[in-house]
Amino acid sequence: MKSQEIRSQFLEFFTSKKHGIVPSAPMVVKDDPTLMFTNAGMNQFKEFFLGNGVPKNNRIADTQKCLRVSGKHNDLEEVGMDTYHHTMFEMLGNWSFGDYFKKEAIHWAWELLTEVYGINKDILYVSVFEGAKDEKLDMDQEAYDLWKAIVPEDRIIMGNKSDNFWEMGDQGPCGPCSEIHVDIRSEEEKKKVPGRDLVNADHPQVVEIWNLVFMQYNRKADGSLEKLPAQHVDTGMGFERLCMVLQGVKSNYDTDVFTPLIREIETITNSTYDKDSLPTDENGKVSVAIRVIADHVRAVAFSIADGQLPSNTGAGYVIRRILRRAIRYGFTFLNTKEPFMFKLVETLSQQMSDAFPELKTQKNLIVNVIKEEEQSFLRTLDQGLSLLDNVIKETKEKVVSGEKAFELYDTYGFPIDLTALILSEQGYELDQKAFEVELQKQKERSRAATQVSTGDWELLLDNTSETFVGYDELSSEVKVTRYRKVSSKKDGDLYQLVFDRTPFYPEGGGQVGDKGYLEAANGDVSYIIDTKKENNLIVHFAKSLPKNVDGVFTAVVDTKQRARTASNHTATHLLHQALRAILGTHVEQKGSMVHSGNLRFDFSHFSKVNSDELQEIEDFVNARIRENLPLQEQRGITYDQAISEGAIALFGEKYGDEVRAIRFGESMELCGGTHVQNTQDIWHFKITSESAIAAGIRRIEAITGDAAKDYFTNQSEAYQSVKTVLKNTKDPVKAITSLQEENASLKKQIEVLLKEKAKNLKGDLKSEFEQINGVNFLAKKVDLDAAGIKDLSFELGNELEDIVALFGSEQNGKALLSCYVSKNLVEEKGLNAGQVVRELGKFIQGGGGGQPFFATAGGKNPGGLDEALQNAKQYIQ
Repeated sequence: MKSQEIRSQFLEFFTSKKHGIVPSAPMVVKDDPTLMFTNAGMNQFKEFFLGNGVPKNNRIADTQKCLRVSGKHNDLEEVGMDTYHHTMFEMLGNWSFGDYFKKEAIHWAWELLTEVYGINKDILYVSVFEGAKDEKLDMDQEAYDLWKAIVPEDRIIMGNKSDNFWEMGDQGPCGPCSEIHVDIRSEEEKKKVPGRDLVNADHPQVVEIWNLVFMQYNRKADGSLEKLPAQHVDTGMGFERLCMVLQGVKSNYDTDVFTPLIREIETITNSTYDKDSLPTDENGKVSVAIRVIADHVRAVAFSIADGQLPSNTGAGYVIRRILRRAIRYGFTFLNTKEPFMFKLVETLSQQMSDAFPELKTQKNLIVNVIKEEEQSFLRTLDQGLSLLDNVIKETKEKVVSGEKAFELYDTYGFPIDLTALILSEQGYELDQKAFEVELQKQKERSRAATQVSTGDWELLLDNTSETFVGYDELSSEVKVTRYRKVSSKKDGDLYQLVFDRTPFYPEGGGQVGDKGYLEAANGDVSYIIDTKKENNLIVHFAKSLPKNVDGVFTAVVDTKQRARTASNHTATHLLHQALRAILGTHVEQKGSMVHSGNLRFDFSHFSKVNSDELQEIEDFVNARIRENLPLQEQRGITYDQAISEGAIALFGEKYGDEVRAIRFGESMELCGGTHVQNTQDIWHFKITSESAIAAGIRRIEAITGDAAKDYFTNQSEAYQSVKTVLKNTKDPVKAITSLQEENASLKKQIEVLLKEKAKNLKGDLKSEFEQINGVNFLAKKVDLDAAGIKDLSFELGNELEDIVALFGSEQNGKALLSCYVSKNLVEEKGLNAGQVVRELGKFIQGGGGGQPFFATAGGKNPGGLDEALQNAKQYIQ
């Protein structure tokens, strides 16, 4: 049975059980501060489990793209080493929100597996929660009795809290679960060891296939449990593992989910995949690398398709790390020294775009981004190999410092396992313990900086829905329905407040959250410093808790900030329209950030936007501003209706059944943000920068309104200052051009004079060289710039043999060191100018490098030049 058919049969089965089928949420989470990535099928339904929202259908099923590479659920290091761990995977699931419970979940799971898919009942085992005395939780007798009616008792396994009690996190909904395990070993193996003895023992052919979670409790901040008002079902079945079972193979990687990618990797890299090899064998290392690459390219491609580009922070850093891990495996074990992973995207798209069309629509972007990242990291590897070579040369013993290895890893991104491999090949050893100490220090610093302690919600008003009124009102009478305290090292103690109705816009869609204040009847004020959305709740961050939280308050939004933010948000819509009109309809929004002070807009485009195009874009937006286009807003219309009317939907966003459409003239987009009532409120639009942020992705930053007024005021003041400096000339441009020409002429004259000075100096310096250990050595301060010192050094090198010349100079309050080594000394005596200046650069509080025969270092301490020159002799003695 092909994987596409397996997926379809699952959805068709639950359709027959009156489940609504919903699309997969984006793998990159944008509206939940507690998650970077969707790591379980239930993530998009958290609000229903928490009681913060009401689903349209109490029965739902889907296949969800998941990524597990960070935090509690982290499978990264196991990927490739075994047959069943993955970073990105599909999770098939069915949910009940207060509708059916254990009986239906268990019976339907068994029916689907054994009757629809035809899995042999004799290879299946089930587990039931055994209870936990420390939690005062009884054994799940109900689930046990239900299973007992279906399977022999010797196939029911009692599971502990670790295996059979599922929790969303440290706090939140949780409950006992029943897992279904499959034993696909040979008959001979089964006779030797019963399958039940291998359940949850990390055996590659005895694996969990489906987890049925019964949400009954809520975990509080103090660790205690309370019963949920409604009981829910949350199930998750690993699609790749299911395919392994139904296709009769022993590894997820032998299914048609992975085999097309593996064949393509073999072809591109001229390598051979041996599915039966051990990870420690030479063939096994190649096969591990192929599995890693096949897995990781899926994770990276789906993430980019969902809007997350590789970067140096947050979720982008995780994606970059996954991609670099795959490149490193190819570099080390498949001998790939050129980009190759981008070539796999075509195969992946053909294979999975029917189920996930974003792979096809975003294919060019995915290819370009992966290719550029590969090129960049291969350059990093080359640089790292050079740096590692220097570390090895500087190491007197055969054990390389863990601190040096950590510097390569942390500063230059050079993988530690590659460092260890290269050292081993050259007869060196890595001080792994010292490296781990440095790594742990970094982790502790990072953890301490981001650690947040969150209290339980204190409920003041129950069964009260929260209403957002911020599109129409900037102040409103409100009541606090719940609050909690949060503490962090970064922000100290804050309070999160939820109101029955709120005019505050929560951060979302690239727009920052509103600020303002909460005023009590007696005039006491609590300032709202930010607004965010979490699990369908609009959460207001306050530095203090109102004295009487049960009272009635007036919630007031900072109108100036809201107006400036709205101006910038509307400008992003007009900018999007301008880009598509001027650069082409291939332009798609790839991200935005809307603050009160400025806006940032990322978009797909294949080349730099030149100055003429930027001016045209700016003029286009300002023309729309001058047209005084009114806001036309449609709330609560269907997604399909909005698209049919011409609205643009943004990729990577999750839209509900009902959407809000914003139109200004010909610009129409789906958007939940706040906007001006008329484009004239923007006043003026000014582009401040244009740059590349990734392959095929450009970024424009711009300002509007008050910020634009300030910009032009500053420009006018700067212009007047320039005129004053130029004696109030009538033509400043002509005067500056004349000064530039005069300056260029004077520079040429100075260069000639410096060359003459260097020639005269050369004659004097020849006699100052002293011979040490067969080397003609000189260390001296000279009054020359960097170019002059370089000319002097090479001229001396042409006229004298076996020289090491070190020159120091002070230029504009900064120190400069230059070292020249005759090329024959580099080879014969192993002298290295780059190493010399790196070490001596410490005396001038700087650093540098270069080639073995010539290198320079700069520093901010000219006072250290004498000491640096005095210490130079040690390198040849």
